[in-house]
Amino acid sequence: MIPTIKDVAAHAGFSIATVSRAINAPHTVNPVTLDKVRRSIDALNFRPSPLGRQLRGERTRLIGVVLPTLANPVFAECLQGIDELASAQGYRLMLMTTQYDADRERHAIETLREHRVEGLILTVADADTHPLLDELDRAGLLYVLMHNDTVRRPSVSVDNRLAAYDGVRMLIAHGHRRILMLAGTLAASDRARQRHLGYSQAMQQAGLTPAPALEVDFNAEELAPSVLAHLTSGPNRPSALFCSNDLLAMVVMRGLRRARLQIPHDMSILGFDGLAMGELLSPALASICAPNREIGCAAWRRLLARVTGTHKALSETSLRLTLPHSLRQGATIAAISSRDDVTPARTSLSAERPIA
Repeated sequence: MIPTIKDVAAHAGFSIATVSRAINAPHTVNPVTLDKVRRSIDALNFRPSPLGRQLRGERTRLIGVVLPTLANPVFAECLQGIDELASAQGYRLMLMTTQYDADRERHAIETLREHRVEGLILTVADADTHPLLDELDRAGLLYVLMHNDTVRRPSVSVDNRLAAYDGVRMLIAHGHRRILMLAGTLAASDRARQRHLGYSQAMQQAGLTPAPALEVDFNAEELAPSVLAHLTSGPNRPSALFCSNDLLAMVVMRGLRRARLQIPHDMSILGFDGLAMGELLSPALASICAPNREIGCAAWRRLLARVTGTHKALSETSLRLTLPHSLRQGATIAAISSRDDVTPARTSLSAERPIA
């Protein structure tokens, strides 16, 4: 039978109220009494109920984490960073995943609020216009966003526009002129939109015409035949693809191989995320790298400072924390000469950065 607080009180010879104070406010209890209560707790292997504490209105030291999925290692790396720091500081995490589905996001946030989490760390589809975040703001529940690229709300991310710009410049520096971006639905992702802006700015600065992003189901394990035909058919097919995440780049690589194209000889591939598994591929995937674990760590530090009240008031200019990105020179990018590409640039590449 599971021991109760009543059993501990009887074993220690004190009232239930005294045992409750010893558990929840030990600084208010005589040291001798406290020692006896703790001995009884150990002897009976008693574990206080977190739910009971929540119902009594005490601090839960519970943090909610809402992620789209754990199938993408990006979010697993973020979660690892959060968990390591939270555990070391005596907090517990409650995790829910949403698949970017609006109904699941609402259910997740409502469930976490019912469990009286002290704060939230989350990634949503579109942070700027998210009604659930507006509700959290009105309710006063503290939160920090991860990867969402927004200046309106507390967030930690890389500069997605600048990162994509730097990556596409790398493709252009290798001689590519026909560059196409593949992404999920732009309307549903603030990150994808910012990355397409960076792609467009790099192309325009090089005197090239950017194409609309080719929107695909990035949860699919195979490219649709129509998408694969679009990428591989005709004399003006792209010579390089910029994929909005590494998992999509891996799906694209498999599809191109099945279409009998060689990477990078027939087509170069650039991903985004910097997943370690990309370096295990053959050829190793070139990628724009985000510090995913550190994004999780930084989000935790920001949330903890807000929850404990140790932060200074965040001004609008400091709501967004931007961490540096890097470029991984993988073997999926090959240099081509201007004769290999019939659409030359109208201007040469400059060292100029994109205009914000």
